[in-house]
Parts: sequence; structure tokens; C-alpha cells
Amino acid sequence: MKLSTLLRPTKTKRALFFVIGDILISIFTLFLAYLLRFNFSIPKAYLHNFIEIAFILIFSKVTFYHIFKLYFVNWRFFSLKELKSLILATTLAYIVGGAILLIFREYFIPFPRSVIIIDYFLSILFIGFFRISKRLIYEKLSTDKIPALIIGANEKTISLLKQNIPYSIFEIYENEENLVGSYLYGYKIKNISQIDGKIKTAIITKELDRDNLDKLVEFLQSKGIDDIKIYNPFERRVKDISIEDLLARKPKDLDKEAIKNFVKDKKVLVTGAGGSIGSEICRLCEKYGAKELILVENSEFNLYSINEELTIKRKPFLVDVSKKEELKRVFEEKPDIVIHTAAYKHVPLCEENPRSAVINNILGTINTIDLAIENGVKDFILISTDKAVRPTNVMGATKRVCEIYAQNVESKDTKICAVRFGNVLGSSGSVIPKFKKLIKENKPLPVTHPEITRYFMLIPEACQLVLQAGSLAKSGEIFILDMGEPVKIVDLAKKMLRLYGKDENNIIFTGLRAGEKLYEELLINDAEKETKYKDIFVAKPTIYDFNKLQNHLNELFKKIQKEEIIEKLKEIIPEFNHKG
Repeated sequence: MKLSTLLRPTKTKRALFFVIGDILISIFTLFLAYLLRFNFSIPKAYLHNFIEIAFILIFSKVTFYHIFKLYFVNWRFFSLKELKSLILATTLAYIVGGAILLIFREYFIPFPRSVIIIDYFLSILFIGFFRISKRLIYEKLSTDKIPALIIGANEKTISLLKQNIPYSIFEIYENEENLVGSYLYGYKIKNISQIDGKIKTAIITKELDRDNLDKLVEFLQSKGIDDIKIYNPFERRVKDISIEDLLARKPKDLDKEAIKNFVKDKKVLVTGAGGSIGSEICRLCEKYGAKELILVENSEFNLYSINEELTIKRKPFLVDVSKKEELKRVFEEKPDIVIHTAAYKHVPLCEENPRSAVINNILGTINTIDLAIENGVKDFILISTDKAVRPTNVMGATKRVCEIYAQNVESKDTKICAVRFGNVLGSSGSVIPKFKKLIKENKPLPVTHPEITRYFMLIPEACQLVLQAGSLAKSGEIFILDMGEPVKIVDLAKKMLRLYGKDENNIIFTGLRAGEKLYEELLINDAEKETKYKDIFVAKPTIYDFNKLQNHLNELFKKIQKEEIIEKLKEIIPEFNHKG
């Protein structure tokens, strides 16, 4: 066996090392206690039973240290919590050991009882120092690491400190008065207002909402701290704070149990499975225990990517949802749930190619809904968008038509619902990846209008709420996700420029694009109702004569020219105010 293998630390080796160390230190402290008791001149008669007394005290200590699991703590992670356990375990050990010596004192005469008290304090001092020594040495030798401070005194901070990170932590800061002045893992917690900016790296472990995180980042930047990190305990890594972190809106009442009950042991068909939303829906279905996934995608690369990533039982289909005959063979798999995410979503491209948007978005949705009904699918979820509310562009109009069809089609056994939400952070074609690319190229960020605003939510959070809304469906509902407060795109651009250390005024205004709104809406009117979840609302249903709708759609699919398509869409959707 190689020497390196023998020297490699394990739990057993660590425990054995500490036991031997404690025994040797205990013998030393007991002898030192004798020396102190007799002014460094111990009578020989008192050393006659030294071994027996040492055995009883050491056996008691080792036993209680084992009970308190002190032999299973990595000594580099020995903290104030473990020190308290050490003191308590040592106290109990000396109470028990001392009681044995007093009860059976005739066997240990002569015995100086004050030695027990002296040895008790010496043991805490020397064994405590032994336990914390490597941490002290480790921290002193960490000069090659980046000096950093931590914002937040919580379990995430303890988790971070127990890892071998490339940062040397100097201070921990908090703004909660009940925590300031106390100790965490040996660090005295200071008030955030005391940050002086001498250390240029800050790691945020504190759970904050969007506004407070934004304020904290601005405060740190005002102090000259330009390297701001955030700790993700689930990924167990420290990463640069991103614009997604600053814009993320945490759902108030995410019900993971409801999602699990909705998905678990079900066969789920996802259209657009390789897209930003579709791929995350697939990951969540795998996470929450779906039996099988049916992946439908018309992009070979996207389908390949998500199929390679997943480990759940799955079947990939390279199919265009607008081609019903091809889609029929997909439904031969008999899914329990269909989640329809496939759509063209880029507003300017849909404006330039309205027929393609109509065929892909509307006909593709109708084909998917009709086949779901024909095959007795239990639940159907249509992914919609805030752009469907009083649409001003072709893309939003096509999604509004899909909502109307979903609400008015007759479905006996299939519960059909639509879920409407705003922009998801970091999705393909969204503004954030575009801005990141331009910042790296040192180019100005184009913003169409100084007052333009949008709603934002992280992809995983939006997709979990989609599944949660699906669990509520009775049929015909349009569920609306609470996206929080809208964000000005110009403010978003400035924040990104500041995060990357660039001039926040490096912005150009280009004018509104065809079909673009200044403000997106999530509700058609104020008649929505609440669900049992604060993050999910239900819009008032739109009643539409289904035969009339079908006639309109048949005529729409025959249109070729842009003007004809837009006029027909306006006829179907009276509130469609095209701004092309």
C-alpha cells in the first residue's frame, strides 16, 4: 500500500488520532495538576495511584467525547458550537469520574481532591486548544487566498466556512441587531454599517428579496467593493453575483408537494422540449418523479441536447407540431400530461414572418390540443405570455388566439388550462444574454425607449409555478403568475454595466421596434380571481362561439400576405391594436 494512501484522512483515522491525542494530553494535564497542587514538589506517596486515577478520568472523557460526537468533527472546522459541546462533555466526564473517585476513595488514598478541579480547567484549556489548533494554523497560512468578508450570519455561512474555498474570510457582517455582537464559527458578527471597503471581495449568504439585494449591492459598490459574490448552498459554490440574482423574484408560496403529486408516476409529453422553458419543464418532471418523458422538438440540436442531459426514461421525437399527421404518432405513446411550450416567441421575427408565426403558434397549438382530447390526455397546459394581453404585435396576437381556443374547445376528459407569465431571465433570445455579449465586446447597450418596462422571473421558478398551476386546473382557466414589479430596461442595462465595472451611461436609445409595447400587462381586466396560492391568479374566461372561431381560423390559415393576416387576427381579437 502506498504511503499517500496510508496518510489519506478518513473518519476512522481522524477519530483514532483524536483519541490518542486526548489520552496523551489528559496524562499531561493531570500530572501538571499534581505539580500545581504540590508547588512542583509531588510527594511520592501521591504518585502511587496516579495511573488508576488517570485511567478513570481519561475513560470518562473519551466516553463523553464519543457521546457528544467530538471525534467526528474535522478539526479544521472546530467552532464555537463544538467548543460548547467540549466544555459540556468535559464537565460531565469530571462529574462522573470525580464521583467514582469519591465513592471508592478508600482505594485511591492518598488522593488530593483539588487535583480534579485543577485538571478539569487544564483539560478544557489544552484539549480545546488542540482541537482548534489546525484551524488557527490553516487560517494564518491562507495568505495565498483572496481576502473576503461575508454578508449574513446564518446556516449558509456555516456551510460555506466548512468548505475549502479560495477565500480567506476576515469578517462577518449583519444588519439584524439581535445578531450583531454575537459570535459565529469563532467570528464576531459586525454591523454592515461598519464595512470600510478595505477588503475588496464580499460574499453574500443572506437571503434577501430583489429590492434589498439590489440596495446591498449598491451599498457595497459605494464602499469600493467591486468583487461581489453570492453563495449557492445547493450547488455548494461561490459565484459572481449576476443580473439574474438582482432581478429574481422568489415565489411566495411554492408548493413542491402539489407539484410532486401532479407529476409523480405520470407520462409527460413536452412540446418544444429543447427550448428554454421546455427543457426546464423536463428537468423538473424528472426531479419530481415523472414515470416517463416524451420529448417533442423540431430543432435537432436542441432535442439532442436535452435528451443527452436527462436520465429519466424518455422518447425523443423530431417533429413539427404544425404537422398533425406526424404529431399523431407521438400521441400513440398515450401521455397523461401534455405541456405545450413550442412557439415562436421573438417579436420582430414574428412581425417579419407573420404566416410562420400563425402556422407554428396557432395551428401547432390546435393540433396538440385536439390530439390530446382525442387520446384522452388527462391534463393539458398551454404556455402563454403577457404579450397576449391587449396584443400589439403578431406574436402576442397568435398566443391570444391560442388562449381563446384552449378556453372554448369542448373537452370531456381533458382538463385544459393556459399559464401566462412575463419574461424569464436568461432565456434564449432575451435581452440579458444580448446585453452580456455587448458588454464583453465593449459596445453600448441598445434600449428602445427610456420608459420601457418588463416583468422578469427566473426560469426554474416560473416553470415550477407552471406545474403548480397545472395541479389546480379544472378546465378552461388562464392562470396568471405574479411576476412582481416590472423593471425598467434602462435600469436593467445600468445595473449590468455597473456589475461588469463599466460606465453605466454607455446606453443608446434606438426607438420602439415594430409591435413593441412600452408596458406589458398580465391581466386583460380587473375581474381576475385568486387561487389558494398568492403567486397564481385566474383570469376571467373569454366566451367565444366555437364554430365562429373555427371558421375564422380556417380563413386565417389560408392567408399569405401580412396585411391580410393582421386584419384577420384583428377580426378574431377585437382588442388587437397592431403597432407594426
